[in-house]
Amino acid sequence: MTEKSAKKVKSSGPSALGKAYLLAYNGIQTLGWSYMLLQTLTHFLNRGSLDTFWPLIKTTVVIYQNAAVLEVIHSLIGLVPSGVAVVLPQVYSRVFLVCGCLLATEAAAVSPGLPLCILAWSITEIIRYAYYTLNLINCVPQPLLFLRYSTFLILYPIGITGELLCMYHSLEEIADKQLLTISMPNAWNVAFNYYYFLVFYMFLYIPIFPFLYGHMLAQRRKMLGKDAKKSK
Repeated sequence: MTEKSAKKVKSSGPSALGKAYLLAYNGIQTLGWSYMLLQTLTHFLNRGSLDTFWPLIKTTVVIYQNAAVLEVIHSLIGLVPSGVAVVLPQVYSRVFLVCGCLLATEAAAVSPGLPLCILAWSITEIIRYAYYTLNLINCVPQPLLFLRYSTFLILYPIGITGELLCMYHSLEEIADKQLLTISMPNAWNVAFNYYYFLVFYMFLYIPIFPFLYGHMLAQRRKMLGKDAKKSK
């Protein structure tokens, strides 16, 4: 590598201030999701029920999941190398579930899909944010690298299943109460049926899931494949 190209690679990373911010952000997220996993395991090991699970974790989920919106901004301003096309759907799907279903309906909060979501999200995010934190200081241990690009094989489908179950269980309540629905006639002369929107949104998982899963498989081959080992 020439001196010119070395400088280019160095300058492409975050500034000292940006790096400090990312260290703080990823470190806090690691702790937050670790606390959420602890809440979840403690609750169910003590034979807690679905009825009392959401009230227990609600504040933690709202804070740390919605904080992920910052990652879209990180991508947009070039603070991190991840593309917006990959970051946005992943962040949006979870934030939408929290704000559009779990906070909007009672049925979603007692769905058997909720513990699936939280378990998959928590483990995934603990590993991901810990990896990002240590990667910023070039101190990623091999086991963590393996977990970062392997656990999604099982946890991603589990999380998606949980999200879809939560949305499915919210549909009847949304239809009965006409939640977030705008009917005609009205002053704006527009109509919106949240029930049909949610059904349509659930079907979008069919094309989006393979795209995101395929992206992670490609990343796994890149980071853990033969080419990655040869480059070390």
